[in-house]
Amino acid sequence: MATLKEGKGRLFIGWLTLFLIGTDLFVVSPLLPFIASDVKMSIASTGWMVTVFSITYAVCAPIMGWLSEKSGRRFCIVLGLFLFSLANGLTALSPSFTWLMLSRLLAGISVAAVTPLIYAIISDIAPPKRRGSWLAVVISGHLTALCLGAPMGTILEQFFGWRSVFLILAAIGMVMMGVNGWVWKTVSPISNALKRTKGTRIPGIYVAVSVTAIWAIAMYAVYVYLGTGLYEENHFTSSQMAWAVSFYGLGAVTGSLSSGWLTDRFGAIRVSNTCLLLLFVALLSLGLIFTKSWLVFIFLYLWAFVGYAGFASYQARLAEEYHESRGSIMAWNNTAMYAGITLGSYIGGTLLNHVGFTSLLYISSGMAFFGFILGRFRKKSREGLR
Repeated sequence: MATLKEGKGRLFIGWLTLFLIGTDLFVVSPLLPFIASDVKMSIASTGWMVTVFSITYAVCAPIMGWLSEKSGRRFCIVLGLFLFSLANGLTALSPSFTWLMLSRLLAGISVAAVTPLIYAIISDIAPPKRRGSWLAVVISGHLTALCLGAPMGTILEQFFGWRSVFLILAAIGMVMMGVNGWVWKTVSPISNALKRTKGTRIPGIYVAVSVTAIWAIAMYAVYVYLGTGLYEENHFTSSQMAWAVSFYGLGAVTGSLSSGWLTDRFGAIRVSNTCLLLLFVALLSLGLIFTKSWLVFIFLYLWAFVGYAGFASYQARLAEEYHESRGSIMAWNNTAMYAGITLGSYIGGTLLNHVGFTSLLYISSGMAFFGFILGRFRKKSREGLR
């Protein structure tokens, strides 16, 4: 059994791995205008980079979960990071739109092999009384990519072009492949949670995780095209967009980390429901002030804060309600999130062409309100996944 010191070292590697994965996901939005110009496609069409990535993740995550039971978590994480490096290398070298889409499909497979297993491993190795805080820390690695990784990528584009961003991600992915192969060599291939969930009943899961899917639609229908909105409606430069994404990312990280204290004090159900209601208010307010100069930065922070505080607290709610099948419900919840990202990016791209970015904010606020209603009135699970 690993010592606490060893566990913290592994926690840091898990955090670093998800920071890399998150950077790959979140850096696409601010780079979309430049990628679209290079491959001579519309911005809405280029937004399919996110759609293809998310569809592939949602489809492949259960398959990778099955493969991890057969071949071991370490094998799947190492394989995933190898594919991650290959995918980003292909993205950087893509000569056409078709190759660009194929590279993001491969990226979706790679992330499906890595992200759920990092969450599962950290949950297993965490001290029982600190499992929630350890999960919050590793989740923050994914979100820190919003305020550090994505802005750094935007700045790199300004000096070396967008292709340089994906080349660097590919190189770091190869390094992390070796590091993860060494760190997780003593981790068991199958968690106790997965063993307990074989043959389980799952209809209740669909309603539970649908709240996350709706949340993801509301968030990512806007976020995927945030760079486009700032570029076209506010005429932001690359540097200004980097600052805007930094404010959003800072809100996401502080919101996620703050949710732990808020949830402990007020309860996961109350916090998650309140945050969904505030998400509705934040998106509506952002639509009203979007072209009002510096106010945009403040509301980007508030939007991300309540959005990701709600996501983290809802995960805590699911962990409480499905305590006997924590690993399984987290896997389903992540699949729901990426399914929501898929729908959100598609809906966002379609609406952007027809109604514009500001109207997209109003429509997404309505989705957030629908998520609040569903989360507020759905019944609490009493049976778990049995």
